[in-house]
Amino acid sequence: MALVLTSNNLQEGGTIPNDHILSSDFGFGCSGGNKSPHLAWTGAPAGTKSFAVHCFDPDAPTGSGFWHWVVVNIPASVSELKLDAGNAKSGLLPKGALQTRTDFGTPGYGGPCPPEGLGAHRYQFTVFAVKQDALQVNADTSAAVIGFQLFFNTLEKAVLTAKVER
Repeated sequence: MALVLTSNNLQEGGTIPNDHILSSDFGFGCSGGNKSPHLAWTGAPAGTKSFAVHCFDPDAPTGSGFWHWVVVNIPASVSELKLDAGNAKSGLLPKGALQTRTDFGTPGYGGPCPPEGLGAHRYQFTVFAVKQDALQVNADTSAAVIGFQLFFNTLEKAVLTAKVER
């Protein structure tokens, strides 16, 4: 059985609803709800000791994409992140899980808000089955460093891609 990622809020290849778009509080010109979507996974391989989840925009005009959400050290007993779990004030992140710094400069979910007129951007929500109980990182660890650690510690991953165009 393969690792599979699904969502109650997103469909593979579909458009991301406004509830998950960046809010006006961030000053990028969007006015969405900035709620992280519900994500659920099944089919974790044997040996999975934890999970990690991230949201990445490979189409951002930065030369290196844009990290919108990074969560690591999700216990192996957990198989979903609830709607708005990426909001630190919601208290919905599973016990033991850690959100780390995104390209917004802080931990937590920052929704999509692609620049106007550049066409559709893909947002890749990825769940990783990790062979360690916990990555040795903290809330200020960059997404690139976490990606490096995941490269060497992932048993399997699953991706759900949705898009936004402005």
